[in-house]
Amino acid sequence: MQSGKATDIQLDFAGDLTIWRAFLAIAELGSLTRAALFLDSNQSLLSRQINALERQCGCRLFTRTGRGVELTETGAQILGPVRTLLEDAQQLEAQIRSNAQEPSGRVTVGLLPSIAHPLIGRLFSQLRARHSGISLKVLEGSSGQVEEWLTDARVDLAILYRYGASRPEHEQLLATVDSYLIGARGDKVTQAPDISFRAMHGLPFILPSSPNGLRNALDATARQERVTVSTVIEADSLPLFKSLVAQERVYTVLPLHAVWTEVEEGRLQAARIIDPPLQRSISMAMSKTKGPRKAVQSVAAAIVDIVDDMGRSGMWHSTEPASPSDASAA
Repeated sequence: MQSGKATDIQLDFAGDLTIWRAFLAIAELGSLTRAALFLDSNQSLLSRQINALERQCGCRLFTRTGRGVELTETGAQILGPVRTLLEDAQQLEAQIRSNAQEPSGRVTVGLLPSIAHPLIGRLFSQLRARHSGISLKVLEGSSGQVEEWLTDARVDLAILYRYGASRPEHEQLLATVDSYLIGARGDKVTQAPDISFRAMHGLPFILPSSPNGLRNALDATARQERVTVSTVIEADSLPLFKSLVAQERVYTVLPLHAVWTEVEEGRLQAARIIDPPLQRSISMAMSKTKGPRKAVQSVAAAIVDIVDDMGRSGMWHSTEPASPSDASAA
């Protein structure tokens, strides 16, 4: 209903929500460096923004310490209202987007390199065909990095490996993955489709350095089976693993999807490890505090479809997963 009178609201420096978002991140994290990582920005830009904000406010909002930054008395007083302001703005954006027919916005996905290669290309193609308003940002890293990005809300979705039967409640199981002994073309050890874990005794390996989920599981199983895993080189690079296995006649342990193309082209060989098997699961976790919800759910649903289709091709054992909305609500 029209009142016949406009609300008289005047804004000066309080109208720039981007600067206040930077203020909130720095205040909560206590560090320009960590805030820059969280905001996908850089430290010098944030420093200039805060200096400009303090000039506009006419007072200091932060004091610099040897460990980072701390709020001044004035900064502490406005922290609550600033947080409320940004939360209200986020709720407004979410309400507007929920009324839109098509999901839109940028969705950030964090995952391991061995999963990224087979997944991201198909995900991009599917989103471009079905949801052109969604843009993707992909971050590749180790398991620890992906976990940190999820905790710090730098990613909307995280695709992770999990070992053992249990996993965090908020995560959605996508697939179960066998581990394979990877050898060079023509290698006799990996010619058969399957290989007993005990047959790996004394073989020269290139493996990831600890701490690492696969390395921990492999070492634990080796102790249980009284098998010596002879690690001749440690590395944390998937391309290096493939190159050295092919050229130097060493071995490694990987999921089949990590070497799918090389095995199909005959450049590497893969024998599934059995007796006992060495399995891991692929799970998906959704951040509760980041990007456009409708777009994130659309990307999550597309990932579920693609993982299931890849399972039918033999890349892994797909599951009958719950819907992405169920996973986010857990």
